[in-house]
Order: sequence, then C-alpha cells, then structure tokens
Amino acid sequence: MFALGLVVLLGQSAAVTGGTFTFSRAFVVFVGLLVVAPLLAPVLLVARRHRRTGSSVRYDRALALSALVFVASLYVGLVASVPPGLQEPTDSAVVEMLYSLPQLAGLVPPLLAVGLMYAVHRFLRRDVDA
Repeated sequence: MFALGLVVLLGQSAAVTGGTFTFSRAFVVFVGLLVVAPLLAPVLLVARRHRRTGSSVRYDRALALSALVFVASLYVGLVASVPPGLQEPTDSAVVEMLYSLPQLAGLVPPLLAVGLMYAVHRFLRRDVDA
C-alpha cells in the first residue's frame, strides 16, 4: 500500500521543481524507510545468524514474534494518531482511550516495539553464542 502511495505521490509531483513538493516527497520516502526497516530487520538478522554461526529455533521464533508485535504497534499508533475530525464513534473502550491520547502519542507504540525487537535480538543472541 505504501509503495502504491509513493508511486502516486511521485507521479503527481514529477513536473514540480524544487521547494515544498521536493521536501514532502523526501519525507514520504523517509517515513517509508522507518516503517519498512523494522519489518525487514528480523529476517536479515536471522539470515545472518544462520549464515555465520547457526541459529536456534528459539531465536528465530522470538524475532518473528517481535516483528508481529511491531506490525500490531503500527496499527495502534495509527489509531492513536487519527485527527479528531476523522474519528468515528465506537463502542470500544480501547479505541476511545486511544482517541483521547494526543496525536504524538501514536509514535510511542512503534518505538517501543522496535526497542523490544532490539532487546530480543541482543538477549537471545548471547544465548545462541553460549
């Protein structure tokens, strides 16, 4: 979905020279990298461990689980950052609580998930090396 949005954005602003449009295109690419990098990191880390020293099933599964937590945290962060004008009424107490948070709080769940991913890698890497 992000790749298609990027293609549309670049296509619509291709004829524009410099200025704000150039900055917005670069910012979209930067944000995309911030989302895609943590999704690719577990795969690359596991592949590196298998190639260099061998990896345990525990390490592989823990990194896969941490990547799933990251995907879920993206959803939670998106719900928390919905502008008040676009929020729909809901019966869910969890969604209402996320709506009541400031929009910048939407950055916290993905950042915590990336920290968890790093901690899992560091902790279980030592277990594999031992």
